[in-house]
Amino acid sequence: MNMQTTTVMAPPAPRRLSEMQLPLVMMRDIMLKTVFRKSVDTVSAIAEAICLPIPVTQELVDLAREQKLLEATGTLHANSGSEMGYQLTDAGKARALDALSQSEYYGPMPVPLSVYAEQVKRQSIRNIQVTRDQLIRAMGHLILPDSLLDHLGPAISAGRSILMYGPPGNGKSSISNGIRDALGDRIYIPRAIEYAGQVITVYDPIIHSAAEEARDDPTSLRRNRRFDTRYVLCDRPTVITGGELSLKMLDLVYNPTARTYQAPLQLKSTGGVFIVDDLGRQEEPPQALINRWIVPLEESKDILSLQSGEKFEVPFDTLVIFSTNFHPNEIFDQAALRRIFFKIKIDGPSQENFLKIFAMVARKKGMPLDEATLVHLLKNKYPTIDNVYANYQPGFLIDQMIAICEFEGIPYQMTPELIDRAWANMFVRDEHIVK
Repeated sequence: MNMQTTTVMAPPAPRRLSEMQLPLVMMRDIMLKTVFRKSVDTVSAIAEAICLPIPVTQELVDLAREQKLLEATGTLHANSGSEMGYQLTDAGKARALDALSQSEYYGPMPVPLSVYAEQVKRQSIRNIQVTRDQLIRAMGHLILPDSLLDHLGPAISAGRSILMYGPPGNGKSSISNGIRDALGDRIYIPRAIEYAGQVITVYDPIIHSAAEEARDDPTSLRRNRRFDTRYVLCDRPTVITGGELSLKMLDLVYNPTARTYQAPLQLKSTGGVFIVDDLGRQEEPPQALINRWIVPLEESKDILSLQSGEKFEVPFDTLVIFSTNFHPNEIFDQAALRRIFFKIKIDGPSQENFLKIFAMVARKKGMPLDEATLVHLLKNKYPTIDNVYANYQPGFLIDQMIAICEFEGIPYQMTPELIDRAWANMFVRDEHIVK
């Protein structure tokens, strides 16, 4: 689903080496490591591998040649527009190996953290204005009361934190995913960023969904990228965590073998949505998790630490959605609750909406509706649980009846007897089991 809500300004490609704002030695070494590891031997191939425009790459190649680290092979590549070939000298190979021993990182040139911070402002999630129609389209598969959209709309448009709470099985996770779908537009994710000479990889194909882009002809004289290809154009990212979330997962990940860093989950979700599902099921108490988010939520910046212990700030531009089955007062103190901007209760459906959900699920699964069975369900079964309806129940009951019909070898059908058998599987009777 792609509902364009904003037009994000693309990061401009650097035109010359002096614009890069990266240490010269670092850039040279990344290029040498890339030539060594990827065996690229023309300026256009090197440019593509390190994600820089050809003129900037040519400056780096010329620098390495002056330092006797690269040399021309004296052969022209006919399949590359008769480009000159290059190779590492013995000194260049030695330098590449030495650089690799310090950091295994090679390939796309990183974006300086300060430059990335400017791009974050240009594509901030707080720049998005979500309309009621967009929310309805994104959540059209859910039966929701209008009052819920009244609360959700302003919360999403504000780009601030949201706490959704209420009994289990009423679609908090589905609503979170619907919020993600409603955002609809695309932003630019850096492949890697640089701080204090350290490279931190950010782009993650598991989390980031890259847009299809027409590839430029590397041999074209007018090869002018529309944006800085050190970034990848992606749908706004969504990170979903549940009971497995730990405080450690919010720290920089250091690989001691490769001597490189990987961005933590919240940095990868910049410009998008971070969903903490099932809050209260993690090993750490909810209060500790919320305390970790206080500075980011209030100041739009996060603090990370390098292996050396040096701390530094990164932008925090993320819509954080906490979802819990507990009442907020049970798991947070009032100071923590004040810092969560929107608190929205997600209740079970009314009887009318329950029947709408039941009919919709039955139609989708090919189960014919039977009025007598529905009357039996509402009059005889639900009073035993104080008429508490939940959004998950229609799907559960219909799936149970389908399984029974398939086992018995009979057409899909809905009868009071089948609903009784399905109902028996929805709850476990309280009883003492002798061990």
